[in-house]
Amino acid sequence: MAEEASPVDHTPISPVRAGGIRRNSLEKHLQHRPEAQDLKNRHILLDTAAAPALQSKALELERQRATDNLKKGLAQRPERDELVERNILPDSNAAPALQGHQRELERHMRANSLEKGLQGRPKPEDLVKQGILEGT
Repeated sequence: MAEEASPVDHTPISPVRAGGIRRNSLEKHLQHRPEAQDLKNRHILLDTAAAPALQSKALELERQRATDNLKKGLAQRPERDELVERNILPDSNAAPALQGHQRELERHMRANSLEKGLQGRPKPEDLVKQGILEGT
């Protein structure tokens, strides 16, 4: 029982082009390769002096530091009641889109109330008769 040797296929996986075009294309791509600083400016490469093996850990620590600072800031944020008391936030439960209209309505209501109070105000002659004002 003699085993027949199967023929081995030696054809390349990618087609070979005449004249070594494939090698030249790699050189062409390497010549047009962007500079490292350009890649750093475009946030493709990390702009750090850390060793490549430590860059991911440094990035993780930076994110953790930012997260901790944000949590600390939120924990120190004053309550809504304090902000209303200090007149930073309006004392309103209306939607933010309606708060401007609400303030305008309140201003008009105060103006109407003041005008109504001024209309019922006694005349100076009446105050002189009652002895509240001195006549000139």
